[in-house]
Amino acid sequence: MQPSLTKKVIAELIGTWMLVIVGAGAAAVTLMLAEGEKPASSFSIGIGALGGLGDWLAIGLAFAIVVAAAIYIFGPVSGCHINPAVTIALWAGRRFPTNEVIPYLVAQFAGAALGALTLLIMLGSKGATVGGLGAPGPFPGIGLVQVFVAEAVGTFMLMLTIMGIAVDKRAPQGWAGLIIGLIVGGVITTLGNVSGQGINPARTFGPYLIDSLAGGPNLWPFFWIYLLAPIIGAVVAVWIYDAVVKEE
Repeated sequence: MQPSLTKKVIAELIGTWMLVIVGAGAAAVTLMLAEGEKPASSFSIGIGALGGLGDWLAIGLAFAIVVAAAIYIFGPVSGCHINPAVTIALWAGRRFPTNEVIPYLVAQFAGAALGALTLLIMLGSKGATVGGLGAPGPFPGIGLVQVFVAEAVGTFMLMLTIMGIAVDKRAPQGWAGLIIGLIVGGVITTLGNVSGQGINPARTFGPYLIDSLAGGPNLWPFFWIYLLAPIIGAVVAVWIYDAVVKEE
């Protein structure tokens, strides 16, 4: 028996809420810990001041762990997209029903906003003013084209992994949470110092919204990149997967 749409929507909301608290929260706490520290290089805004690439590894692992947990908890209910780019790409690839797209997107954006609000309550005002609630943004010396490409490429690799380990019926069972979590952690560790690796429009929207209400950084001028690039990367990944390795 299929779960009801209500259950699916609640699962997406809670899963995205978890993602922002643990993943974006790790980035916010790293910035708060690094407050007053001299950046390791001009290619930094604080993340990296304490442990270089190790800072990004810690943030990437936080994302990997929460993504894996959410998939194992909510995957049987909603598929655990917790990412509008994933939902839209699956719909574009005719693997997701049209009537469920908008409810999923609303749940994901709402869950992310609630996650950022929960972070603010737990971390206090410095969570926004210093930590930016973990909102992704371009790093010093990085052009907008570079940021767009980094977001598209990161989401492309994430979506290819989802297709291969979660969507394709030939995939070994029980590995989706671990493998998808690891690819998220990997791309964040590698490309975090380029774009912050939002690779998820909802995960970006939540901190942006609450930051704007709590005196945090105003990153809205960049939101179009963090909205469009992940969607494009995910949709292209589905098309390429279908062209190259689609199951018969």
